[in-house]
Amino acid sequence: MPQNTFHIALYVADLETAIARYEKLLGQPPAKVRHDYAKFEIADPPVILSLNVGGEPGAVSHLGIRYPSTGDVASEMARTKREGVELLEQKGTTCCYAKADKFWVRDADGMPWEMYTVLEDAEPQTAADQSVRVFLEQNGTGAR
Repeated sequence: MPQNTFHIALYVADLETAIARYEKLLGQPPAKVRHDYAKFEIADPPVILSLNVGGEPGAVSHLGIRYPSTGDVASEMARTKREGVELLEQKGTTCCYAKADKFWVRDADGMPWEMYTVLEDAEPQTAADQSVRVFLEQNGTGAR
């Protein structure tokens, strides 16, 4: 049965060094590696750890939850809207070498949360969607 999976994205100074260290810490190789990105898919506990180049090393870029399907994302988005939480919806967006349906929210302290499902892998990396940066900046925080 598919399950929701916690996601954490970290900025790293040197991707190759970070991959080598996390392989030792987690006891497994990454599921995906590109020149500026790596993703570990940990089964127990279910966690997706992505390593990203380009931000302040050691800082959390964002947190999130990967859902099994677009329907799950849509249900959570509808529930979140009913709660009056401002969000940004993205359907079929491509980033982090994957095409996804997602929405973004912020917690009470401004930490970005990405709620998403992966539709398919995508080989080319695309430029960051500026609507995410604008959403976060309008709501009191910059992209982390």
